[in-house]
Amino acid sequence: MNMTHYMALLADNQPWNLLFFMAVPVILAETVAITELAVLFNRSVGGAMRALNRWAGLIGGFYFAGVFVYLMKEAAIPLTLGGGWRGPADVIAVGFYLFGIVPLGGIALLELGVIGTAGDETARLKLHAGLVGLFLVTAHVAMIAGMLDPAVLGFGGAANHMSH
Repeated sequence: MNMTHYMALLADNQPWNLLFFMAVPVILAETVAITELAVLFNRSVGGAMRALNRWAGLIGGFYFAGVFVYLMKEAAIPLTLGGGWRGPADVIAVGFYLFGIVPLGGIALLELGVIGTAGDETARLKLHAGLVGLFLVTAHVAMIAGMLDPAVLGFGGAANHMSH
């Protein structure tokens, strides 16, 4: 069975790649998602929950920006230039993973007041929640596509069929 580059990255250099590329960004993003619910339900713009939400968003956005730059330089660009992609599942998995910079970077920029300054607090909360939701969707698409055997979507010939 072949692996997408997404899964190969996470499987290599255990446990470090799994920690750096999956655990840290997901823990920070999930912290934002969970605390987001408390902030939205309480409309709390202050307090410990809002502070945790803010700091997890800032750290997550900047951390993932570093991951994005590193993976573009070390993986995505070389794979593209060298024709090394393992079919559509590979491109979808890596592409959606890297697209995570849009919502996570957006959250960090929103927390810094770089974007979202034109609206009131409700508009900022809506934008923040929308970015959290967008990250959850992109991360899950990346994970699902990343777990596929690339042959399922046609890489390397006919799709492999499992027998039970």
